[in-house]
Amino acid sequence: MGKYEKLAKKIIENVGGKENINSVTHCITRLRFKLKDENIANETALKDLSEVITVLQSAGQYQVVIGNKVNLVYADVCEILGITDTAHEQDEEQPKGIINKFIDVISACFAPILGPLVACGLFKGLNALLVFLLGSAYNTSGTYLVFNAIGDSIFYFMPIILGYAAAKKFNVNVIVGMLIGASLCYPSIQATALSVNDAIGSFGILGDYYTKFIGIPVIATDYTTSVIPVVIVVAFASFIQKYIKKCVPELIQGYFVPFLVMLISVPVGLLVIGPVVELFTNLLSAGFTSLFNFSPVITGIILGFFWQVLIIFGLHWSAVPVAMINMQNFGYDTLLLVTHPAAFAQTASLIAMYVKLKNKKKKMMAVPAIISGLCGVTEPSIYGYTLTAKTPFIASMIGAAVGNGLMCMFGVKRYIMGAGGLFGMINYISPEGDISGVITAALCIILAMVISFLITICLWKDNSESNPDDNNGNRDSRENICLTSPMKGRAIKLEQVSDELFSTGAMGKGAAIIPSEGKVNSPIDGEITTLFPTYHAVGITGDNGIELLIHIGIDTVNLNKEGFKPYIKQGDKVKKGQLLMEVDLSVLNKHGYKTDTPIIITNSDEFNDVVVENIGDISIEDTLLSVIR
Repeated sequence: MGKYEKLAKKIIENVGGKENINSVTHCITRLRFKLKDENIANETALKDLSEVITVLQSAGQYQVVIGNKVNLVYADVCEILGITDTAHEQDEEQPKGIINKFIDVISACFAPILGPLVACGLFKGLNALLVFLLGSAYNTSGTYLVFNAIGDSIFYFMPIILGYAAAKKFNVNVIVGMLIGASLCYPSIQATALSVNDAIGSFGILGDYYTKFIGIPVIATDYTTSVIPVVIVVAFASFIQKYIKKCVPELIQGYFVPFLVMLISVPVGLLVIGPVVELFTNLLSAGFTSLFNFSPVITGIILGFFWQVLIIFGLHWSAVPVAMINMQNFGYDTLLLVTHPAAFAQTASLIAMYVKLKNKKKKMMAVPAIISGLCGVTEPSIYGYTLTAKTPFIASMIGAAVGNGLMCMFGVKRYIMGAGGLFGMINYISPEGDISGVITAALCIILAMVISFLITICLWKDNSESNPDDNNGNRDSRENICLTSPMKGRAIKLEQVSDELFSTGAMGKGAAIIPSEGKVNSPIDGEITTLFPTYHAVGITGDNGIELLIHIGIDTVNLNKEGFKPYIKQGDKVKKGQLLMEVDLSVLNKHGYKTDTPIIITNSDEFNDVVVENIGDISIEDTLLSVIR
């Protein structure tokens, strides 16, 4: 296990445990869970974890935002879940709605390749930088050749790589997914697409054909560097695989299922799916280009203003394939220019907040968020600071709109699908070594930062109090009071208790325990203010003002003391961890009563909040609830 084992266990526990997880993937900053029941997840407890930035529910996914170390946390999550890679998606409930399904597929297929994609982009950028520094003679060197091979590899063989990712998503054998992608990239297939000979015939807007498959024309299409066709073909392969498995005996499924899947999916992909999808993706790319050519400034302003809103909902993924298609068709992209002014404007707003923040602890925590933003990852800034403060977030939207609008107006182009932040400035160096795009982009980004900084510094006011460590020594107005579990067993949400009096919160906030042992201990120091004559419930008033009710079982008042053995009486003073009572759980079970034991803060309305800290297996020494004063 890695260094984030404890955090991974807490996250799994608070999303409802292993049994509630259908699948888990990750992108640059987020763990993306698909849960059987999102209502079971304890969002408050997750947000209270210091390493968790925030929690989002979008595109059919339960997203836990971690930040830059998400890949390390993800590795420990996978190890605890006992899975070797991205997901275990049997019995998975698919997201509802066309947009959610589209975003789900795009994020599942493109998230795993994003890191390597950026790495290859850095090699391309390094080559472009060396061409500028060393001159055109560098183009013929072996170093240039090797770096270029690394940089181009992911793009030239994109269908193979996406074939793997799509196969993971659609539950197809991953090797079959890669072979489908490899078939699209096969040199002889590409030779027909790039043929200089006269075509045999034409299918109009779909293109010409130079050869046939069993008498059916094969449209000439260059699939190297393409991104969408292979995903659709693998999805089709997944569809037919279900029926093939029903027809082929298990004894020979190992080789006949892959054979029949490829026999059907590859020809259909080359004859129908590939040409049709390529037509639509080219139209999509041409549509954006036309919009950009009509008014680059307006297009840039709109994209810049709303880009961070798209990030919040995870909808920015939809722009990735379009940008890659632009790269394929034109050799450059203008859609993802927005990532730089948006990230730097967001960071500038946080820098302005840092200047004005009073709370030293929060000020100190802003530093890593600023560094993260300068590297192109803005989620810590958005969720930790600017979004909740509102004015700084709007200021960053305005700055990004101005910066991106100017970049589009001056014709800046992005030649590499490379890194974000400071490292990504090499994305604007042309393959010929021209750095004018870098200079123009830098000036526009600086202006975006200045606008965001000035709006925030002038209009935002920090109304929070100083932290407890300030010189006056005053304590923070928020105080967390921890209550341990009174019983050993399994902690559940109060809403899961069958008695509506408790599940609706009418008695107050809290949680419940399904006990595995009959010992009942005091969660706090205080006084026994109520011991019901039937012994089925105990009321404690804590020395800290908390009024606590422990109700052992449901409708167990009818047992009239049977199975209950108290060790305290009303008016007794008790200490945290002291044994209050023993319950014979077998008696409750014999009479058909549920052993669910609600633990209720009956004066919840006198506190800021009551947070359930643990869901799942719990011992008497574990914290069950936090009461926030």
